[in-house]
Amino acid sequence: MPGQAVKVPAAHQVLAVLGYLARQATPVPAAAITRDLRLPRSTTYQLLTTLAESGFVVHLADERRYSLGVAAYELGTGYVRQAPLQRIARVPLGRLVDRTGHTAHLAVLHGREVIYVIEERAPGRPPLVTDVGVRLPAHLTASGRAMLAALTRAHVRALYPEPDAFVTRHEVGPRSLSALRRILVETRRRGHAIEDGEVTPGLVSVAVAVLDSAGYPVASVTLTFPDYAPAEEQTVLVAEVNRTARAVAHRIGGQLHSATE
Repeated sequence: MPGQAVKVPAAHQVLAVLGYLARQATPVPAAAITRDLRLPRSTTYQLLTTLAESGFVVHLADERRYSLGVAAYELGTGYVRQAPLQRIARVPLGRLVDRTGHTAHLAVLHGREVIYVIEERAPGRPPLVTDVGVRLPAHLTASGRAMLAALTRAHVRALYPEPDAFVTRHEVGPRSLSALRRILVETRRRGHAIEDGEVTPGLVSVAVAVLDSAGYPVASVTLTFPDYAPAEEQTVLVAEVNRTARAVAHRIGGQLHSATE
């Protein structure tokens, strides 16, 4: 009927497989896809064969595993060129700055780093190191911690396999996987991430992850303010960051929080 969405099961299954592969730290066997997506084994192989023929998936025969292909990469680069997330988030971030009087950012996760894609600087506030295009270690930033907390333990472990992955800026911050995990557990408990002077002394940042419909952190909303802000004001600022992250998540059809462990 006109005006009603028509669901195509095969299309949903294809998208589920592509989304699943995109969330994995390494290529995966077909059995894992079958198990985690609860698909019939025959359906999984049919989908993978079709996706491989069109270049969206690569079959690594020697490893008996599957990964995303060049066509999927082309989709990703098209997304970057069109920058829909930045367009969607700019107005909510601007409103966040207007309501709080502090500088706000939108960041995305890229490996062990965060990349800042939007900076909405509050009038009269000094410039920060987190300008657009800047990359910083994810484990040191509120932005990164908010997104890392939404990943699985296995994904975080794959990102930080060795102690030398834990760089610091001012000799503060987690220096081991166990220390990072404690921070991420506390971040999930609170519902927001905090960074206090680990990037820039004297400044505090709070961040909330923006999750897609599958629970993957596509971005985080961050607000930065002086460390002398009263506790009551900080509580209000956290609520405003949550409100903004919720607005961005709503615009992309995603969700706000994840209970990932």
